[in-house]
Amino acid sequence: MVIEESIIKSFGGKLKDYNSSEIIFSEKSNANYYYQIVEGKVKLNNYNEDGKETIQTILKPGQSIGESLLFLDKAYPVNAIAITACKVFRVPKSKFFQIIDKFPEIQIKIINSLSDSMYFKYVMGQIFSAQNPATKLRVLMDHLKSSEKDLSAFSFQVPLTRQQMASLTGLRVETTIRTLKIMEKDNIVKITNRKIFY
Repeated sequence: MVIEESIIKSFGGKLKDYNSSEIIFSEKSNANYYYQIVEGKVKLNNYNEDGKETIQTILKPGQSIGESLLFLDKAYPVNAIAITACKVFRVPKSKFFQIIDKFPEIQIKIINSLSDSMYFKYVMGQIFSAQNPATKLRVLMDHLKSSEKDLSAFSFQVPLTRQQMASLTGLRVETTIRTLKIMEKDNIVKITNRKIFY
């Protein structure tokens, strides 16, 4: 949790419900609020001119959404869309700055959150520069698994659909499915009841 819920509430933060596929904010809209996920998952994405989706990242409970734009005074370069039904705290920008002014320890949490986002962007750079589909998927799964305590083989269930993995890596979903089957034969992943273990 980046900011404690009690602090958010004391500064007038409101808990909002979003249905699956509902837009939290849109590309090119102004960053007027700090958002923090309480329940559910949210994706940050873009669509190219052909309508193909690229997922920039997937966020889960306790994480904040697009907070870096609050410091830049720029419009969002991505959409934030609920993947599942979500509960999200929303705090006006002016109140967010009051919070980080009053609680220096929250500033450190915000910096950590921004650093984690930057790290993920570097990982994504590796993924997009790789040519081999298996390398792209492996880099993504390595990143997802890196924060787990148990790093042994097949201990981690990949929390993404094949479509989400394709959208994150820039692969076609058919290529992702075919590559995962090859990786299973090569004993890199295990697939049980359509769930991927790495």
